[in-house]
Amino acid sequence: MGMTMVQKVLARAIGQAHVNVGDVVEPAVRTAMSHENGALVINQFLEVYKDTGLEPKVWDPSKIVLIFDHRVPAESSKTATNHKKIREFAAKQGIPNLHDIRGDEGGICHQILPENGYVHPGTVLVGTDSHTTSHGALGSFAFGIGATEMAAVWALGRVLNVEVPGTIKVNVTGEFPRHVLPKDLILHLIGRLTAEGANFKVIEFHGPTIKKMSTSGRLVICNMTVEAGATSGIVPPDEETVRYLREEAGLPGPFDIFGPDADAVYDQVIDIDVAKLTPQIACPHTVDNVKPIAAVAGTKVQQIVIGSCTNGRLDDLAVAAGILRGRKVARGTRMLVFPASARIYQQAMEKGYLLDFMQAGAVVMNPGCGPCLGVHQGALGDGEVALATTNRNFKGRMGNPNAEVYLCSPAVAAASAVTGVITDPTKGE
Repeated sequence: MGMTMVQKVLARAIGQAHVNVGDVVEPAVRTAMSHENGALVINQFLEVYKDTGLEPKVWDPSKIVLIFDHRVPAESSKTATNHKKIREFAAKQGIPNLHDIRGDEGGICHQILPENGYVHPGTVLVGTDSHTTSHGALGSFAFGIGATEMAAVWALGRVLNVEVPGTIKVNVTGEFPRHVLPKDLILHLIGRLTAEGANFKVIEFHGPTIKKMSTSGRLVICNMTVEAGATSGIVPPDEETVRYLREEAGLPGPFDIFGPDADAVYDQVIDIDVAKLTPQIACPHTVDNVKPIAAVAGTKVQQIVIGSCTNGRLDDLAVAAGILRGRKVARGTRMLVFPASARIYQQAMEKGYLLDFMQAGAVVMNPGCGPCLGVHQGALGDGEVALATTNRNFKGRMGNPNAEVYLCSPAVAAASAVTGVITDPTKGE
């Protein structure tokens, strides 16, 4: 019996020829990432060594990546102190991969990892963040774990007690209509599966549309697989993967490129023709409450947010800037733009996108998770409505349980910023 992509990755990570769904394994980890919650991991890691007489020492400093992104710059003394704690730990342990609050190398963890060459196809990547699923876009089995689990990874270099998941295969065909984007594809899929439809499973993407999709688009769809309950999403690596790793991540190779077996067994197979899609909207207060834009068009919005680990990449900003160029954000509507990394910020500046945003009336912010997380930078007022390219819309997600959040693509966000109401970018332009 053949193996799915993730079965193959796990088999290699434990040095065996085959694993079955349901097996419990302890795979070797290629990359272990934490952001500000690294302070919690440090506490748990030190606890592992308590009363052992052994000096606390991570298994491989070069494979640990620490990234400040959720609360940058620090919004409180508590956060600033946690940042300090992580810096000191990284220095003591000799961890070289610390992405601090800097305008030349900072950004959101799920963009920093791929663009800096920390994601390797055919390997296991773990992070103390649920959207670690993003990195399946480059053929890695990437998934989120808790602080205690990560402490064990730091000590041992392996993830303990991983049950080999079943896999849902998604075949994607067709050409995207103008202003219909990968975000619309994944919202549509989540709406079909529901928030629990892929619980403890992996979503594996296939088809000619995926083959032609950029790594940026693949990151979008893998990022949001967790919103259907999935352990991870994954795209079998191909020529686009190699191109990205060489040209954008700066890795020379060689790369371990492989895919699932032709006779792999899947729990479910779903077919999607993107040519039939219209822009999709996730309505309050769950990500799986997905409707075609026609069902909610005209809804007034007070805040537009473009950015995040989901849609803050250069092509996302290009789409939004193209729609906004020469236009103005509607009075009574605020627009916030936060690129996913310092590199993307600089590229967008060089291409004039940031000027387009500012001249339209948008506020351009530093790369980070602030508005999406709802901790700082753009909290909503009581009764306000936000339209965002982010990945979650539960009550309080953007800082106020008395507000409403709709999720959409960058094209929808930009078109709606001009009108002040949810607007279909495929019409009238």
